[in-house]
Amino acid sequence: MKNYVPYILMAISMIGCAPKEKALTIEMHRPQFHYTPKKNWINDPNGLVFYDGEYHLFYQYNPFGTTWGHMSWGHAVSKDLVSWQELPIALEEYSDPITGDSTMIFSGTALVDKNNTSGLCAGKDCMIAIYTSNIHKDNQGLKQHQSLAYSNDKGRSWKRYDKNPILDIDRKDFRDPKVFWYEPQQKWVMALVVPDLFKVQLYESKNLLSWSLLSEFGNVGDTLKIWECPDLYQLPIEGQTNKTKWVLSLSGSHPAGSDFVGMQYFVGDFDGTHFTSEQTEPLYVEHGKDFYAGIVFNNLPNRTIMIGWVNNWTYANQVPTSTWRGAFSIPRELSLTETESGLRLAQKPIDEIRKLRGEEIKDLKSLTSQSFELDIEIPEGGSVSVFKSENEETIVGYQNGKLFLDRTKSGNVSFNKDFASIESVDVLPKTDRISVRIFIDQSIIEVFSTDGRYAITDQVFPTQQKTSVELNGNAMLINGWLIIGLD
Repeated sequence: MKNYVPYILMAISMIGCAPKEKALTIEMHRPQFHYTPKKNWINDPNGLVFYDGEYHLFYQYNPFGTTWGHMSWGHAVSKDLVSWQELPIALEEYSDPITGDSTMIFSGTALVDKNNTSGLCAGKDCMIAIYTSNIHKDNQGLKQHQSLAYSNDKGRSWKRYDKNPILDIDRKDFRDPKVFWYEPQQKWVMALVVPDLFKVQLYESKNLLSWSLLSEFGNVGDTLKIWECPDLYQLPIEGQTNKTKWVLSLSGSHPAGSDFVGMQYFVGDFDGTHFTSEQTEPLYVEHGKDFYAGIVFNNLPNRTIMIGWVNNWTYANQVPTSTWRGAFSIPRELSLTETESGLRLAQKPIDEIRKLRGEEIKDLKSLTSQSFELDIEIPEGGSVSVFKSENEETIVGYQNGKLFLDRTKSGNVSFNKDFASIESVDVLPKTDRISVRIFIDQSIIEVFSTDGRYAITDQVFPTQQKTSVELNGNAMLINGWLIIGLD
């Protein structure tokens, strides 16, 4: 089939990494600067942590196929957040030789136990992974509890704690622990969900091994879908020196309704025991269909950086890629910004992404690459068409005060009846024109506007190898660069 024909581009030297060499044959739709594994399925990012000069990206991984199953933790590392090296599997699914039950390694956290509070470090510190053990038999989930593993060699090998589980409330669904150090009270805090009850539970520990319930937060915001992958972090308020607020983000419903999944967040305060939200109405991290399970890095001073899964459970197992399925977003630096409606999340691509810029784009008509970055000014009624061919295009535009992305004619949309869609968000306050920063990468589009207040991330699967970019309705190119990776 035409969709799976390999083709040659200026590409990455290692699939999933920025290049050290050039001119590699890659698969159609394979992103060049968004992380993908060499092969097989990925979903939620897990255990984002910075340790001893390396950024670690762990993630849900199926070692045996390109659809969900056999969940284990894949692993990649980076020195700069843009060039990634894929490493061997960190934590593998395993079976109980007596009961025959299997345990998948579901989502969780990696952290640095700086003062050896756990007593498991061979030296002054080590890496700890806290994750959900999903016990199942014959593909039927039986129980979920929280377990621990530790590494004394910078995450290259792991040993499961011999007294697991470290937290068990005897429920079938109880998962996705995010653990962080709370400096004011010199303790560890864990946020995790009881998904079907729309609850985030907060626990505390001094040693990472024994945990006590602090409080619960829930049954507010969007409850159309189960809650997953919580994260609790403190963000600076732009333009207000030394002013911060806490944000609780989690995955579940999408602003377009219950047919899709997305992420929401709450802004408020955390006193070491309770998280208190300033709002009850849902606020959404993204308005695209393909950003889910985003969490932030642990042990990263002075910055809060999130990575999300670029896919949607509605069609995740069906997207028309061949040897792999799933990718991760550009890392985004988070902050809060004051608006007429209150504090809102702002997310901006990390500055390090500029390292990947190649030749400057001065004439869109001569653009032949399918991996590039554009800064576009779009007036009311204007748009930019990308991946444009005779019968296909993906449109990013601004109409009736809404930023939108239209992928209804983007290429292969037939693999799932719900894939073809138009995503949009009201831009407030309304203005005559907006500036957008767009990242295009083979099959991924990430759009940022209004200083990061609005983001739309979508997958598209054009069927043509030669496509063009076209400005419509007085839209204007401000800047643009090919993205070909590092030399």
